[in-house]
Order: sequence, then structure tokens, then C-alpha cells
Amino acid sequence: MTKEITALGQHPAPASGVRMAGAERRLQILRVAVSLFAHEGFRGTTTKKIAEAAGVSEAMVFRHYANKEELYTAILDHKACSGDAIDPELMVADALKRKDDRAVFEGLAFGALEHHESDPEFQRLLLHSALEGHELAQMFFEKFVRRVYEFLGAYIRERQRDGAIIKIDPAIVVRAFIGMIIHHSLNNNLWDPQRRLLSLSNESAAKHFTDILLGGISTKRELKDSRKDRRPGANSSPVKR
Repeated sequence: MTKEITALGQHPAPASGVRMAGAERRLQILRVAVSLFAHEGFRGTTTKKIAEAAGVSEAMVFRHYANKEELYTAILDHKACSGDAIDPELMVADALKRKDDRAVFEGLAFGALEHHESDPEFQRLLLHSALEGHELAQMFFEKFVRRVYEFLGAYIRERQRDGAIIKIDPAIVVRAFIGMIIHHSLNNNLWDPQRRLLSLSNESAAKHFTDILLGGISTKRELKDSRKDRRPGANSSPVKR
């Protein structure tokens, strides 16, 4: 079991009897649990397996986490507070203030794609939790997904009042935008890691996804003209920007 965790990119579990500071041991158990949950699912991962993989007793696991629910909460808290975590709203704060639509959507797309590439294991974890109807999926939805819908939806409504974005349910725009990003990440991380179907840098993917989105929702003249030019029988050459 320890060799399996090492192969997944985790540090090998210390031999039994090796003493670690409380905070260090707690983090080690958490990391081992994330790896096991991501690759074996929640139903297939017991506290006994976590203890064995971490090289500690099951009693030690419960000393740091009173129950599995506390461990699930700790996973989200750790991801939210770790150095590689992203705060979508903060990441594009300047662009939001400037009302720079391209910078907002392109910045969010690039940040999300970079994050997914750097932490594919967490994406696997979330998929397992959703497929198994696990509470972690709902916890993640409430803590992260709903927040993105709210702040980005509010921005879209503001830009609609400015006349910059067409009248459409903001939730549909957010769903379409996130859909492009998530599908692309799933292809790269799970289905086509060799990128045989499409090989793009994250920067390039973010730009193209933003082009597609703004081409459909922006009221700017050049984008409206572009859509008209692509009607049946019209010149289909792309408009240069």
C-alpha cells in the first residue's frame, strides 16, 4: 500500500515508530487520504487503509480526525488555504473593476486550467465524490461552485446593464463558460492525457474559449458583424481582431 501511494506522487509513509510533530502528522494523513480517495473512491477507502498507507495506527488517524466527515471538511479547507489554491474573484479583481470582459474571462479560464493541470488528483477526487453521491461533492459545490456562479453572474448582469452583453440568463453564460474549461481539463487529465485530439497550451486554450464566449454574448459591433458574416451563404472568413 505504501508503494502505491509513493507511485501516485506522494511522499513515502515514514516507518512505524518515526515521530512527527502533530501538525506534520495531521497533514501527512490528510495527503494520504486524498490520494486514496482520488484513486479508490470513498466507498473503497477505509480509515484502516488510510492508517496503513500513512504508516500509523487507526487510532492515530482518529486522534487527528474524529471521524471521516471531519476529514472530508479538512480536505476542502486544505485545498482552499494551500499555497496553490486559487481565489477566482481575487485573481481577476483588477479586470472586474476595469470592466474588461476579455481579461475577466480569459484570466479565469487560464487560472482554472493551470490549477487543474497542477492538481489532477483533486479533480479525480471530486469526480468520485459526485459519482458516489458523496457529501464532499455537495460541500465543494456550496463552497466553490456556487460562489463562482454568484460573483460572475453579478458581473454579467452589470455588463448587461451597461449594454455590453446581450440579454441572456447569466447562469447560462457561466454554465457554458465553465463547461468549456472543465471538459477541456477532463480530456487532458483523464481521457486523452497524450492530447491526441487537441494539443493546446493553457494560455492558448483560455484565449480561444474566451473568443467563443464573447463572440456569442458581446454586443460590440465587430463581434455582431462577425456573427452576421457567418450566416449561410455569407463569407465565412474569420474577422481579424
